[in-house]
Amino acid sequence: MPKGGRKGGHKGRARQYTSPEEIDAQLQAEKQKAREEEEQEEGGEGAIGDPKKEKKSLDSDESDEDDEDYQQKRKGVEGLIDIENPNRVVQAAKKVTQLDLDGPKELSRREREEIEKQKAKERYMKMHLAGKTEQAKADLARLAIIRKQREEAAKKKEEERKAKDDASVAGKRLQSLSLNK
Repeated sequence: MPKGGRKGGHKGRARQYTSPEEIDAQLQAEKQKAREEEEQEEGGEGAIGDPKKEKKSLDSDESDEDDEDYQQKRKGVEGLIDIENPNRVVQAAKKVTQLDLDGPKELSRREREEIEKQKAKERYMKMHLAGKTEQAKADLARLAIIRKQREEAAKKKEEERKAKDDASVAGKRLQSLSLNK
């Protein structure tokens, strides 16, 4: 015996299923009742009506149901149970001739965000190259300072080179003068 002194649960009970023939018979009876009610509402004109027309309409309803069965191949018990879920979207297979390739394609949220990101990056780069962004202004200022420093360093080097040349020329003159004596 399980804990708590209880016997088995509810899951082992026998289940009863309705056969597909019984379900079809019930559906047909409901449709016939609905037709009779419609005929009575119209004023009783079609209550006596042609039995041939009624048979044809019944046959056409059956053929419509058969067409639906061929369109939607159901798996397992799904054919026996009729589900009315408003949130369920039935995906109809489209033929190649029905596809609209020329129309605008809906982009997903991620694709849209990615495109916007790329456009923003391009806009920023254009402004950056034009020198209108804060970062570009800071870069240009830094570049100007570096250029000045390099120019000053180049001038100093040139002066030192000239001074060295002058010194070497003066040294050569002294040597030549001392040799001439």
